[in-house]
Amino acid sequence: LPPQFSGLLGTVYRRGNLSFTRDGNSLLSPVGNRISLFDLKNNKCETLPLATRLNIVCVGLSPDGSLAILIDEEGAALLVSLIGKCVIHQFYFHKPVHSVSFSPDGKKFVVAKDNLAYLYHAPGKKREFNAFVLDKTYYGPYDETTCIDWTDDSKCFAVGSKDMSTWVFGAERWANLIYYSLGGHKDVIVACFFEENSLDLYTISQDAALCVWQCDTELDGLKPMPPKDVAKEKKAAEDDEELLEEPKGEEIHGKADPSEQETRNKVKYSRVAKYFFNKEGDFNNLTAAAYHKKTHLLVTGFASGIFHLHELPDFNLIHSLSISDQRIASISINCTGDWIAFGCSGLGQLLVWEWQSESYVLKQQGHFNSMVSLAYSPDGQYIVTGGEDGKVKVWNTSSSFCFVTFTEHSSGVTAVTFTSTGYVVLSASLDGTVRAFDLHRYRNFRTFTSPRPSQFSCLAVDSSGEIVAAGSQDSFEIFIWSMQSGRLLDVLAGHEGPISSLSFNPMKCVLASASWDKTVKLWDMLDSWRTKETLIMNSDVLVVAFRPDGKELAVAALNGQITFWDHENAVQIGSIEGRHDLQMGRKELDKITAKQAAKGKSFTTLCYSADGESILAGGLSKFVCIYNVKEQILMKKFEISCNYSLDAMEEYLDRRKMTEFGSMALIDDGGGGDDGVAIPLPGVKRGDMSYRHFKPEIRVTCVRFCPTGRSWAATTTEGLLLYSLDSGLIFDPFELDIDVTPSNIHKTLRQKEYTMAIVMAFKLNEKKLIQEVIEAVPSSEIDVVCSSLPDLYVEKLLEFLASAFETSCHLEFYLIWSHKLLMLHGQKLKTRSVKLLPVIQFLQKSIQRHFEDVSKLCEWNIYNIKYALAISQQRGMKRLAEETPGDEEELDSDSDYLM
Repeated sequence: LPPQFSGLLGTVYRRGNLSFTRDGNSLLSPVGNRISLFDLKNNKCETLPLATRLNIVCVGLSPDGSLAILIDEEGAALLVSLIGKCVIHQFYFHKPVHSVSFSPDGKKFVVAKDNLAYLYHAPGKKREFNAFVLDKTYYGPYDETTCIDWTDDSKCFAVGSKDMSTWVFGAERWANLIYYSLGGHKDVIVACFFEENSLDLYTISQDAALCVWQCDTELDGLKPMPPKDVAKEKKAAEDDEELLEEPKGEEIHGKADPSEQETRNKVKYSRVAKYFFNKEGDFNNLTAAAYHKKTHLLVTGFASGIFHLHELPDFNLIHSLSISDQRIASISINCTGDWIAFGCSGLGQLLVWEWQSESYVLKQQGHFNSMVSLAYSPDGQYIVTGGEDGKVKVWNTSSSFCFVTFTEHSSGVTAVTFTSTGYVVLSASLDGTVRAFDLHRYRNFRTFTSPRPSQFSCLAVDSSGEIVAAGSQDSFEIFIWSMQSGRLLDVLAGHEGPISSLSFNPMKCVLASASWDKTVKLWDMLDSWRTKETLIMNSDVLVVAFRPDGKELAVAALNGQITFWDHENAVQIGSIEGRHDLQMGRKELDKITAKQAAKGKSFTTLCYSADGESILAGGLSKFVCIYNVKEQILMKKFEISCNYSLDAMEEYLDRRKMTEFGSMALIDDGGGGDDGVAIPLPGVKRGDMSYRHFKPEIRVTCVRFCPTGRSWAATTTEGLLLYSLDSGLIFDPFELDIDVTPSNIHKTLRQKEYTMAIVMAFKLNEKKLIQEVIEAVPSSEIDVVCSSLPDLYVEKLLEFLASAFETSCHLEFYLIWSHKLLMLHGQKLKTRSVKLLPVIQFLQKSIQRHFEDVSKLCEWNIYNIKYALAISQQRGMKRLAEETPGDEEELDSDSDYLM
């Protein structure tokens, strides 16, 4: 079964608005064209298995938390169920949308687009042919609308605009509410907020000014319009709609400057105060704001990375803090008003701050530039990534959070790896150092350098973890160090071009080095590092990888070929022509077609699967290919992204963007040049940084298989993508015959034929049924069942136990099963150790995670008990001898209780 997309790590926020869920414990964050859900209570992150065509710019969350509207850069919207995690409806708004907001009662939602506000009926609980039904279109602002806020009873909403005005509109027609603009600002309106259960309004502009508007009418004072007038207006709107191609619903026009006669006996607003944030003059533009109505808490974020907390309406400063050196793009407050979420798009930061205790609930940041390399820990629990920003980050695969960042490198990291123990991370960098980091104490405990400064392009560590090798891209040499002493052991010369890749044989002390000089050299570590063999290729070699059993070597070259070698005899045993499988996209400024460009493309990263039967390959394209090594055929192609905000995604260029003067992409919007046409620098991969708007190019920089064999990961322009085997909903029987049915399995179980029941359950291969059968076996019978289980099913049972550990609470019961299986079948399993290694590592990963959690808890409890006993003994010694025996008994019972 092919792996499914399971998560996006390494990127926590790109752009768009953050939203807390209804309970206030989870946070929705737009990450490129996907959406991530951060569970702050359980410390987990999940990326929803859906994507828009372009980057998401705004998210609207329904009040009950079950639906979300995701809108991308071009105005294409997805209606998403957060319960089923699927797309319910698609809609196209035709133009970019600036903001979307549901009414508090969940019956309507408003979309701010161009200089208009559109009121739609919210999708209902039942199935509908069209989920988005336009109700009214509101006219008023002269420039683009920027923000929306609703009153608590959903009667009215306010819309802010770039023309420095704010408009208050009614969701229904109110006889005493006329729509006119509120001025008082000298810059773009960033946010507007109604006071709780009131029409009083706060407006905040980009020049850090706050206006307080008082309304002379309460919400209950709004009078409904007579039905005759409403019917007349609706008919006029319908007549207009017949003439128009696009339906606009009921049209409502506001007046910027109504006459005195029109405003008589109507709702009036008066400005009662105006406050300024930048009295000290050290703040830049105000970029984001959020208001919590119950606690009257206003949070404002600035372009300098500073945020303020004020209490309204008196504008009392509670505190101010700098959380970043980049602009704060989005702010959100949870329902209780305790947690404040900040998103900084410049650095990709996501922070959740508890303002009362002044502490971080969540503090995550991805790599600033693209990730270059990744490696799995031996048990598959952690992933280490290295980026062009010089940072080395370690991620937990189960929670998807980064738990440590090392910043010692002063230049881009080119390669990272774990040692065989899993507690040491090694990284090579262009700054001329290879650094070793300790995951117990989180420190850089070794720094390896070369005699002359060299830029290291690749890295490898042997299976014992004692020998570290790094290849140089400028001196064409390979440097060998001892991990124990940190000394340089040898410098291997012989290549005539930059070293592109290194790989140690997992079973022998042999190092394979690939170079641009069209050779792969094999060096014997035990024989004074002599060149054991030189394999000649037809083209520059880019990457080399050993099979997990060490008997085969895979080599990817510049001509797009992957060749397989029996390195012991220096014989080529197979090859794959993979150039056409890469399927390159065409960049916006390419002069040649994608098909022609693909002729010069090749795979830049290779990795064998845990069982060695397949090979994973990726390069400068949006596809990752999995090949069967034995048959040398393509098994599956994974499209890692469908985000057209990235470059080189389309196979054919859109002819509408081609003019007689060239591509429209050449014209940089708002470019400062004379003609506005910018020519990019040759060889630029990330997009030209000198542009005002640049498109990063889609590419896969590194792919790695998890040692457990259950998942694989790829570092891409999008971030770190995880694909895992999700076999929960798939019927995949094994040696099934006509008598194997759930009812027969239950019948066998009732007859206490446990071994037979387990074999039948595995034949049907339904996880819930297997779990039911195994948990029905009494713990006293486990020994007998394990000894009588056929060898074929031992492996399957071990794999099931490893996956069951992750979800089940029956920890001791499953540990007994694992212990008995390994003790009784250990010798037989050893003979098939290479094939079974992924399963055993998967089991080890599951048990290790529980061990870490439980051991921490036990140590804490032991410490508490010792402390309580020490205090009770101290008090006992101080007591006078005349104490009554009853008191002593009481003390003893207390200490027994603590024990």
